[in-house]
Amino acid sequence: MTIYQKYFSRDKKRIAVLLDPDKLTLETALRYGEIIEKSPAEIILAGGSLVNNPVEEIISALKQSTEKPVVLFPGSGSQVVKEADALLYLSLISGRNSEYLIGEHVRTAFKIKKTGLEIIPTGYILIDGGKITSVQYISNTMPIPKDKPDLAAATAVAGEFLGLKCLYLEAGSGAENPIRKEMISAVRNCVSLPIITGGGLRSMQDIEKAFNAGADITVIGSAFEKNPDFFNSSILV
Repeated sequence: MTIYQKYFSRDKKRIAVLLDPDKLTLETALRYGEIIEKSPAEIILAGGSLVNNPVEEIISALKQSTEKPVVLFPGSGSQVVKEADALLYLSLISGRNSEYLIGEHVRTAFKIKKTGLEIIPTGYILIDGGKITSVQYISNTMPIPKDKPDLAAATAVAGEFLGLKCLYLEAGSGAENPIRKEMISAVRNCVSLPIITGGGLRSMQDIEKAFNAGADITVIGSAFEKNPDFFNSSILV
């Protein structure tokens, strides 16, 4: 069974933890892996907008301390390493910057093919989370306004027609607000693909709201970084 079939199917709701390799040492990677192994999270996503640390070593350290899959969530092709279990092959379908639609993909295609990683084609849809985020700045693309669920839904349908395997609704790391339930529901009502949501989720209550709106996978990033005891705490961070 592939990573996609086992962890990205719509048979149950799942939580993922997003870790930025640039914010980890080998020691913290080992420690976070141990924490996540005992948590309700089932997936580890690894990646960031800017990464300078040796990604191979960080991924290897994570895999030493957890049996949960480590899936790359790269800001660029330079972050793709064979030590991971799979790759979210992101196409920023909500933007109009060709570099993040296909340009970077063409440049790194043969490098990625040589890794032998499982590839999960993913439509990346940036949603306004209340402030300018790193992904918005780096990609030079405008997010979909938070009060325009019809635009998000139309973008998602186009992604499904293009043959993508899942959709990632992203408010951005450290977003002031999570994606509105109306936005998630509008997309859920129009597509059959698995929906991942991330950005601005600060509590288990936020996660439940996203699940109830139709998300299949919710992603915790900044909240876990600030409070590695996140899953044992109801404190907002």
